[in-house]
Amino acid sequence: MQVTLLSNGDEISVELDNGSTVRQVLDLAKIHPSTVIVSYEDTVLPHSTILNDDIKLDITIVSSGG
Repeated sequence: MQVTLLSNGDEISVELDNGSTVRQVLDLAKIHPSTVIVSYEDTVLPHSTILNDDIKLDITIVSSGG
């Protein structure tokens, strides 16, 4: 399946097997999971969410500091 990550007009597409998780998508795209929130149609998805079809996901960068 193809998963496309959308952020600020940028797109990153990765190919994975059906049944892969959001965390696996982020790992393959070389995005550290603790730095982003992933959503689909305005619903935040846990990184453990299993994906089974081609999909476009929105990613929002999380800022934190001390």
